[in-house]
Amino acid sequence: MIDKLELLLALSRERHFGRAAETCGISQPTLSSAVKSLEDQLGVLIVERGSRFRGFTPEGERVLDWARRIVSDARTMRQEIDGLKRGLTGTLTIGVIPTALPFVPDMTLPFMAKHTGLHLSIVSMSTNTILSGLDNLEIDIGITYIGTDLVQRFQTVPLYAEHYALLVAPGHPLAKRKEISWTEAGRLPLCLLTGDMQNRRIIDRHLYDAGIEKPPMLESNSMTMLHVHVRSGLFATIAALGTGERFAAPMELVPIPIVSPAVTHEIGLVLKAREPHPPHVSAFLAMARKLTPPALA
Repeated sequence: MIDKLELLLALSRERHFGRAAETCGISQPTLSSAVKSLEDQLGVLIVERGSRFRGFTPEGERVLDWARRIVSDARTMRQEIDGLKRGLTGTLTIGVIPTALPFVPDMTLPFMAKHTGLHLSIVSMSTNTILSGLDNLEIDIGITYIGTDLVQRFQTVPLYAEHYALLVAPGHPLAKRKEISWTEAGRLPLCLLTGDMQNRRIIDRHLYDAGIEKPPMLESNSMTMLHVHVRSGLFATIAALGTGERFAAPMELVPIPIVSPAVTHEIGLVLKAREPHPPHVSAFLAMARKLTPPALA
């Protein structure tokens, strides 16, 4: 049964029989047969019938909800038993929004030093992709904005509050400014993250509130690409910064705090709201809580 539920989750992720079968290392007829067998066992249609994948029936969506719970519990049990025998092993996958990536080594380096048998996979993702990945058991932990309605159904652990600054090249005419308003920043030639990123939506909202509605001159889903263009002196970008040296602007860029108003947004861990967590997730969660500033705990 659990193997069939795993195949069903793959179909949910890929939304295509052929691709789902390929990711599972089986043939498409084998996948179709497993879904049909599951339907016969449960006595309901799970998948809308057609020559192509057309989606799940209402009953199928409920089966998916249970499949996620059952598969997650089965994986947790296997990991806990393996941990009792050999210590923590396997892979911990963390989805991180691009602006939070500089914070990650503060957690992952001590974690890996303590748990040498674990492999870490860190993937840059948008907030929506992180939440979807948690739902579909593709990632174990997310690091993203936690003050939004989107994450209310997840467990969260605050990490830090980000604030905003205009990044310019050292020779830029504004490089010696001590602060700048959202209105002034919005009138500059900007390069920003793409619109699928929560950070970009937040920045757009603050610019709109300041009376700025013009689009940026350049968009990218890579922070490095934005910083390279700012370094040229032809562009500026609005960056989400935290506190401490780990958030020093890269590539010798100059951060100018944005005020009028000065705003902050909370970043934290996002996990499935369940107990117990898999052992490697519990270990990472315990370590992260030790690093959480008292004001955010």
